[in-house]
Amino acid sequence: MALLSFDRYCTEITAQTGLMADHLKGADMTADVPTCPGWNVGQLARHLGGAQRWCEEIVRTRAREAPPAPHFRDLSAYRAEDAGVVAPWLAEGAVRLAETLRAAGPAVPVWTPVPGGTTAFYARRVAHEAAMHRADADLALGVEYVLDEAVALDALDEWMELGSLPTHFEIHPRMRELLGPGRTLHLHATDTAPEAHAEWVVDLTGDAITWRRAHEKAAVALRGPLTELLLVVYRRRPPRSGRIEIVGDGELLDFWLDRVPFG
Repeated sequence: MALLSFDRYCTEITAQTGLMADHLKGADMTADVPTCPGWNVGQLARHLGGAQRWCEEIVRTRAREAPPAPHFRDLSAYRAEDAGVVAPWLAEGAVRLAETLRAAGPAVPVWTPVPGGTTAFYARRVAHEAAMHRADADLALGVEYVLDEAVALDALDEWMELGSLPTHFEIHPRMRELLGPGRTLHLHATDTAPEAHAEWVVDLTGDAITWRRAHEKAAVALRGPLTELLLVVYRRRPPRSGRIEIVGDGELLDFWLDRVPFG
């Protein structure tokens, strides 16, 4: 269940993308992006901007099937980008998408990669996509990455929701290997107030991947700052970077992270 309003997601699309665009100004666009192997900073920007324009087309045209997406999947043409060109282009695409989403509202049925989708899906998904690709750029450029607590909480919830969809077993059959007795994981943010309830349990003991917000014992626990937990589950930061504490079955953690790539 989404924690933020539709309007807040639209605001975050422009805010997160705008921050990334600001950080690109004067940056080395050919710098490698370690969290997106094979891409440099310019290609990362073109990917995010292209994806946002693709989503804008879906919402604006009320598309009922996925349009072609070569402009943000094949990035081979963008190896030597000009920050002075790409930064404003990136910010402009985010503004256009947010405006199109607001004009449509949250309840319009459109094609989405998950069943039963509406325009609300794109507002939430692209907000978090922008936040995580800003992390990719910040980490590549040596910029401190800071994310609002409410956005980080909702981003982890969304990751849990999308990562536990049963359709993953059809697309990635090896994810079924995660299931087994005693396989539970607990994520506990240590820098939030108690009322944030910033704890998640991933349960792999049944016939499907399930999750819940809860404080429970598990086979392995991860404790650390909320944003660091988010970076770990998105595989933007290695779990043993020293920024979080791992207690229990570290092999289960590694196995889980290997089998649930997302975003």
